[in-house]
Amino acid sequence: MIEFKGVTKKFGNVKALDNITVTYPEGKIIGLLGPNGSGKSTTLKMIASLNKPDTGEVLINGKNPSIETRKQIAYLPEIDYLYSWMTVRDANNFMKGFYDDWNEDKNLKLMKFLQLEPNMIIKKISKGMRAKVKLLLAFSRDAKIVLLDEPLSGIDILTREQIIETIISDYSAGEQTIIISTHEIQEIEGLVDDVVFLKNGNVILQGDAESLRNERTMSLVELMKGVYQHGDF
Repeated sequence: MIEFKGVTKKFGNVKALDNITVTYPEGKIIGLLGPNGSGKSTTLKMIASLNKPDTGEVLINGKNPSIETRKQIAYLPEIDYLYSWMTVRDANNFMKGFYDDWNEDKNLKLMKFLQLEPNMIIKKISKGMRAKVKLLLAFSRDAKIVLLDEPLSGIDILTREQIIETIISDYSAGEQTIIISTHEIQEIEGLVDDVVFLKNGNVILQGDAESLRNERTMSLVELMKGVYQHGDF
């Protein structure tokens, strides 16, 4: 279980997170939803121990994020962090050297499914193919927590479908927690178990996705429009 207790984080005069208290339950796929600048990336970086709160506390199974907790977390950032000179094989070997939970069999299966070749050079492949490589590196581990920051942003529809299929096929229900930060809610509508809506660094709505749909008699896409366009929550 991941807990934020009264967490505030500022960058200069801007509050990325404003006294947030929220729980991300274990063993579910959770949609972390909101427009750009709402605090989604900051949230994921805190879980990954890349940022620390100014006030409040973040807990992962009762422990503060650290090098120790990072070992159980696979983090896919929105930025294109891959070295351009690397091949897919180089990227695999680079990541494998850092994590004991690397699963070679899973890596080979995912490479085939995503239509990636070991000799592909990062700087010579498309943005969609680079997104696949990042996904490959995240899901080739047997991580208990997977953090995906805008994995569908700027990606063509066919690649999006492959990314979603990869998430579904790899997911171990009840054993693994996946948090997907996105504003592309229509793409993951049927994928998420729980949702957390962020706006201006605040949690404005959260809960079980199916329960929210039934209570409001609307889809998550419609609910999101109501929350952000009309303040109807």
